[in-house]
Amino acid sequence: MNESDVINAFVEHLRRHGYPGLMVEERPDKKNRNSRDIDAIAGPFAIEHTSIDAIPEQRRGVDWFLKVVGGIEKELSKKVSFRLRITIEYTAVKKGQNWDAIRKGLMNWISNQSPRLTDGRHVLNGVPGIPFRLHVTKASDRPPGVFFSRFVPPDETLVARVKTKCDEKAEKLLKYKSDKTTVLLLESDDIALMSEIMIRDAIQKAYPEGPPTGVDQIWYADTSIPNELEFSRVDW
Repeated sequence: MNESDVINAFVEHLRRHGYPGLMVEERPDKKNRNSRDIDAIAGPFAIEHTSIDAIPEQRRGVDWFLKVVGGIEKELSKKVSFRLRITIEYTAVKKGQNWDAIRKGLMNWISNQSPRLTDGRHVLNGVPGIPFRLHVTKASDRPPGVFFSRFVPPDETLVARVKTKCDEKAEKLLKYKSDKTTVLLLESDDIALMSEIMIRDAIQKAYPEGPPTGVDQIWYADTSIPNELEFSRVDW
């Protein structure tokens, strides 16, 4: 979802929970061309939105991963008579590799070699055209299909990344604090790697005494299911 849609949904959430008639009245960042400004004003609220990746450079990594495997599941799932899950190490797909060649190597291996593979788990090195290991699980007794995934790397940077994001956004909200309730809306659309508990814990560790200067409230926006957005306020 784009930023405006998330903010509109958040204002609708507030409207349903104690602020009847609330609506976005102004979008200062679109109006103010001379300096960076906040995203929205709605009644007594000044709202700034930002998003956070569950792990560093997550969106870039997803983009690279999909350039290699995107569409293969759909194209080949109906051509196999077994279930094949191929898991790739998180940093295996790198800039500078020939992604088209890797993609062709994967499709060739799935089409021509995987039928000969025994059921069970395998770690494969040296598959032609593929410059990294494949962790493969094959099951002939399960509904057929080809599925790709990546291992999730350990990450201890979330607290620091949350603080950097929030400090940057707090500066923009500070000038509105004297006559508005300043709100920082922190969004994640990652259903697998992020949760309300994780983000709440990271925020509270980053700011053990309460929200950063300039911010009255921090809210978490879970947009992982577009038709079922969830908003929760982070309390101390």
